[in-house]
Amino acid sequence: MTIDRRQLLGTAAGAGLTLGLSAGLPAIASARSATGYGALPMPPPTDRLPDPLPVIDPSRIGFDTGWLFHEGDVIVPPATTHEETYLRAKAGNARGAAAMDYDDSEWRPVTLPHDWASFQPFVESANPSQGYRPRGIGWYRRAFRLDPADEGRYLELQFDGIATNATVWVNGSPVAHNWSGYNSLYLDITPFARFGDALNVVAIRVDADAMEGWWYEGAGLYRHAWLARRAPVSIETDGVHCDPRHDGGDAWRVPVTVTARSTEAAPVRVRAVASLVDPDGRTVATATSELVAVPSLDAAELTTTLTIARPQRWSVETPTLYTVAVALERDGKSVDARRVQVGFRTIRFDADKGLFLNDQHVKLKGVCLHLDHAGVGTAVPDTLLMWRLERLKELGCNAIRCSHNAPTTAFLQLCDRMGFLVMDENRNFNPSPDYMAQLEWLVRRDRNHPSVILWSVFNEEPMQGTSAGVEMVRRMEAAVRRLDDSRPVTAAMNGSFFNPHNVSSVVDVVGFNYYPGDYDKFHRLNPTKPMTSSEDTSAFMTRGAFADDAAAHVLSSMDDHAAAWGETHRAGWAKIAGRPFVAGGFVWTGFDYHGEPTPYVWPTIASFFGILDLCGFRKTAYDIHRAGWIDDAPVIGIAPHWTWPGKEGQPIKLLVMSNAERIVVKLNGRVVGEGAVDRLMGNSFTVSYAPGTLEAIAYRGGREVARAGHETVGAPVALRLTPARRVMAGDGEDVQPVTVDAVDAKGRHVPTANLLVGFAIEGAAIIGLGNGDPNSHEPEKGNARSLFNGLAQVIVQADAAPRGRITLRATAPGLKPATLRIDRLAATPRVQVPTATMVRTIDSWRRSPRLSAKPDASLAPADGDNNSWSFVRSGTATAAEPQGGWQVYRARVTPIRAIAAKGGRIAFAAVAGRAELWVDGVRLADKADAATGPITAALPAGAGERTIVLIVQADAQAPSGIVGPVALSR
Repeated sequence: MTIDRRQLLGTAAGAGLTLGLSAGLPAIASARSATGYGALPMPPPTDRLPDPLPVIDPSRIGFDTGWLFHEGDVIVPPATTHEETYLRAKAGNARGAAAMDYDDSEWRPVTLPHDWASFQPFVESANPSQGYRPRGIGWYRRAFRLDPADEGRYLELQFDGIATNATVWVNGSPVAHNWSGYNSLYLDITPFARFGDALNVVAIRVDADAMEGWWYEGAGLYRHAWLARRAPVSIETDGVHCDPRHDGGDAWRVPVTVTARSTEAAPVRVRAVASLVDPDGRTVATATSELVAVPSLDAAELTTTLTIARPQRWSVETPTLYTVAVALERDGKSVDARRVQVGFRTIRFDADKGLFLNDQHVKLKGVCLHLDHAGVGTAVPDTLLMWRLERLKELGCNAIRCSHNAPTTAFLQLCDRMGFLVMDENRNFNPSPDYMAQLEWLVRRDRNHPSVILWSVFNEEPMQGTSAGVEMVRRMEAAVRRLDDSRPVTAAMNGSFFNPHNVSSVVDVVGFNYYPGDYDKFHRLNPTKPMTSSEDTSAFMTRGAFADDAAAHVLSSMDDHAAAWGETHRAGWAKIAGRPFVAGGFVWTGFDYHGEPTPYVWPTIASFFGILDLCGFRKTAYDIHRAGWIDDAPVIGIAPHWTWPGKEGQPIKLLVMSNAERIVVKLNGRVVGEGAVDRLMGNSFTVSYAPGTLEAIAYRGGREVARAGHETVGAPVALRLTPARRVMAGDGEDVQPVTVDAVDAKGRHVPTANLLVGFAIEGAAIIGLGNGDPNSHEPEKGNARSLFNGLAQVIVQADAAPRGRITLRATAPGLKPATLRIDRLAATPRVQVPTATMVRTIDSWRRSPRLSAKPDASLAPADGDNNSWSFVRSGTATAAEPQGGWQVYRARVTPIRAIAAKGGRIAFAAVAGRAELWVDGVRLADKADAATGPITAALPAGAGERTIVLIVQADAQAPSGIVGPVALSR
């Protein structure tokens, strides 16, 4: 089978959960899963590919492949002459790595997303907040050609995110300076574009020493890139606003606003046709705007409204999506289109009762996220992002706070599809023009997503309790309101709630970062102001560890530790769950993340805050939140594991978490503890250790509804590899994590195994490695990784290849190796802009005036004479004149290193007139025929800059000169 996968993403795959029964992880059981003591604590693999996300903008194609990367800056020597100084100030004449003719032949090929910091070692002198990884400066270059049919169209390069400060050049001209690593860049390259055989070159200098956050931010082109090719009058990127509105009862409408922009020379009249398509693909409403004239080189808005009665509602449990299909018509023909998924839902925050979604009360059971992952850093592939969200859905999470920046578009599309509620957060608190543009971009891009229910304008700003801070928020909130009036605005405050001037007075919903002791006081003093915890908990756990070891920077996973400003997982949620006026909470954090190594510093390089570790492996907090958050299925989990050689007879503390009514704990069939369930704080027991089987059984109404347990396991004898999916798409993009563990002689997972594992793969690539250890300095790239408390992870990316088999092998000294085979299905790769071979061309020439006598090859303009000789490009002929004559073309070029060392070939594709070719004062070739034709010659080896001279003789009444491209080759 062949799968058309422009974007391979989808909903959570697989219905069940694997019971976690060791690995230093609590066991998980519910009515939807079966007990398997000693099983791997991960969901079972599925047998299907994720469903693709819709293509929003059919005018764009991928720009992820074909990039070349150079780590470190490329310093351009200062200009030393007037002419050089003059030319550097001119458009299209960038020097250094931004130049069209720069030698990038030895740069490393990379594919986006690409985070070069994830390849770096951990260095004690590097910034701890950024995970002790050096970042620095990096350069990217890419060459491509444009079809002549694209001439006259609107052309736009799009970069979803560049970390951090970036300057972008196109064909030697700077086209953008960007100061944030989180907003997208939409670059109109129409004026700079070249067509046909002419190369286009994009060069990007990235300054990743610039930091916006106090967490690991990665470095480089860490999100997708695109090229959009549109009609001269077309819909702007993010130019469709179509968020549904409820008019009461069964009546709904979808106001559609389309922003069209024109590159035409005169006004053009267009109209927008909008259709509403239901989840089954049926068109259920259509509406057309009035004809609107779009001014030349300007924009105009077209509006219409779709109406529908009794649409299916979008909710956390049933995230039903409709599609608004918009066509822009010119002279009765469609010239551009968009397809935007929307959801019909209402949101309302009540000061006494919290959040209502579709008039049904919903408690926010949320997490805060940074979007890096073990092995890949911030360059998280779309299908790995989907896998991470599936892990959150399993634990009962229904809400996500984007901390503290705009997420990827794919993230929000997945949240729409999977039923998450999102607090979409702005990065920089500043109403000045540059930063206001970032906020406005965020709202324009994300305002159609039904998952987005709150706009957050800042996180923990010291000016939050000042009159200046109030004025800043007022301006930012007004900017949001102008673009979207359907969602409330919040700000994540960490204090100053009772200052005479504080921003809680001017936001719709007050966000509390910690300060649970002030919940009641604030509500009493502000009884009409809705509030939520925007950040809470900040508890510490080392996955799989059940005793503290301060010297080793290990913290027990029994929920005993929290930051001074925070709470344990149990206490944090208890203070929210018991207060109906607090809309909910967002645990800091859903996953561990690189950087901000609290409460330790070096050699710790990552956080301990997560419910899940860096790889997405479960900590004890997973059970804690499942018990507190899941209502529709019985849950029980027990910690720790039950493999403690040498501790026979010693007391072991147990923590049992459940949402049932009563629990019983048994050891080897004997009851060792029982009691009524404390759903929020859990049930603690102390049991003398004896090898065997430890079980926790949950009851409701006197009937057993779930059980979980651990067995004492033996020494590891073999390795095991478990994928998330048994199939992958052979499109070069599909990614999945593979769990690595060791098993004993009975095939049971060994939670105490800590040993080095080596890997080899065929039919795919290993793009990252991890094990969840926040103190590990092992490389996250390569072919080896140690198990940490029983687990490690290999992130596999399928080759772009026909149907076949991916084979991953794992080996460790003294253990039986493991081999995993994954079916690779034939798939259509996402369409990418073809990569052009970077041929060294000579495009820029100085051309002398017409001369009556044959000149010497040494003839040249004086330094500083930028007027007597013309600046021309290859392919620019001298027009025919009544009399013949001579002209000199001069260029200076530095060949690539291979040509400089061994020599090469210079080729003029088309020269009109008789000609002589000179290089460095040596005559290399002649063209005796006046008719247009080529000239080629061997170029001798030689380092440094070379001077190329072409002397052209034109007959009377005939055009002359270099009328085709000029190239240097090996």
